[in-house]
Amino acid sequence: MVGVSRLVSLVTGSVAMICVGGSVAVSALLAGAPLFTTQSLRYAVACLLLVAFARIRRIPLVRPRGREWAWLAGIAATGLVLFNVALVEGVRHAEPAVLGVAVASVPILLAIAGPLLDGRTPSRTVPAAAVVVTAGAALVQGLGRTDGAGVAWAAVAFACEAAFTLLAVPVLGRHGPAGVSVHTTWLAAAMLAVLGVLHEGPGAAATLRPTELIAGGYLAVMVTAVAFVLWYGSVARLGAGTAGLLTGIAPIAAALTGVALGGPAPRPLVWAGIATVAAGLALGLRTRPATVPAAAPADIVTTVDIFQRG
Repeated sequence: MVGVSRLVSLVTGSVAMICVGGSVAVSALLAGAPLFTTQSLRYAVACLLLVAFARIRRIPLVRPRGREWAWLAGIAATGLVLFNVALVEGVRHAEPAVLGVAVASVPILLAIAGPLLDGRTPSRTVPAAAVVVTAGAALVQGLGRTDGAGVAWAAVAFACEAAFTLLAVPVLGRHGPAGVSVHTTWLAAAMLAVLGVLHEGPGAAATLRPTELIAGGYLAVMVTAVAFVLWYGSVARLGAGTAGLLTGIAPIAAALTGVALGGPAPRPLVWAGIATVAAGLALGLRTRPATVPAAAPADIVTTVDIFQRG
């Protein structure tokens, strides 16, 4: 039974990263849309879907208390709001690959910090595997030109991506994947709405074109509502360190999605990167990690029923 639970967690985490990686082409359709307003609507819709899902599945959603507000607000402010700002500002100073490589380095941090947050000592195998996965992801995405500001925004994106997972560890036990997803999405929607009014004006939503609305809807469903629950369920079961290895799947999904949509076939270096990521996953997942605190088992099991996150 433990083996089945671990397998389900690996599958759900992998599907979440496939959804995230595959969303790259869709996100490109929003290049000219008002950033804050569009993202606010996206997270608001995702929150409503998550609440409806929780009620249908009778998953309890509890009110945050005490320090939980800080953890959840931290996820929303960094992992959702600031992360999007870092990407937009970063591409003005650096090629997208630079930001992609920065984000792809997150598994190394998760492999070390994740177990510490769980009260365990990091293993030697998972961090080593994280280095291999990161190297493979870098090969898949390639390198690019940048300046000092680009490096700074890449560092911000790296920190925000890590915060998205690490700040959830202390609250997954009480709120479960669905609860954490609901609270972080409504908090992010509120923060982005304020930024949207201040920087884009109260009527920015009316300027969205049909294609942008469709793209935003896809991101709300597949890359936010579904992927958030799948990802946090995987983190709750596997631990942030082991689950973090699965983030190496995202750039591979992005590359293969581009091919499926008519792009050129991957270059030999990309195939080498894919093979390197696979080797890193095989190294890090071949042994069962130490037991991690389980969170809301019912929440995690139900993620299989909605087979997808952004």
